[in-house]
Amino acid sequence: MQIEVMDIKDIDTVIPIYIDYYNNYEEGCWTEETARRRIQQVLSIDDSYSLLMKDDAGEVCGFVMGYYKQYDDIIGYTLEEILIAHKHQGMGYGSALLAELEARVKEAGASCVELQAVKDEMHERYYGRAGYRDAKNFVLKVKWFE
Repeated sequence: MQIEVMDIKDIDTVIPIYIDYYNNYEEGCWTEETARRRIQQVLSIDDSYSLLMKDDAGEVCGFVMGYYKQYDDIIGYTLEEILIAHKHQGMGYGSALLAELEARVKEAGASCVELQAVKDEMHERYYGRAGYRDAKNFVLKVKWFE
């Protein structure tokens, strides 16, 4: 498995897995145009930082997108989206990608990773296993680094 920094040039590579996952497994209605716009918006944000995961054959199997956010006394990382292609789910790829992202943003100076998640059993289990809890002062998930 390879994990590398993702940028604008990778959009065409991730659109097919984005559309497939959300339309076939999450009841979405994404088109190539709307998926491209969504992904480009996140990748174009100031202080954007995203990762692309490839399997040993070089096939893209997932990605994570987000950006650093300055607060008065800390820098946080806002995780906008993490997606693992359906055929690669259940193999630990999502956990590995999330752990790699956390390590990299912590090393870069982030104090936490924050995110918004769908409030359902699957997301509660996934993020809970990774140590994310409901924040007391927001309706967000947050994981603080020590």
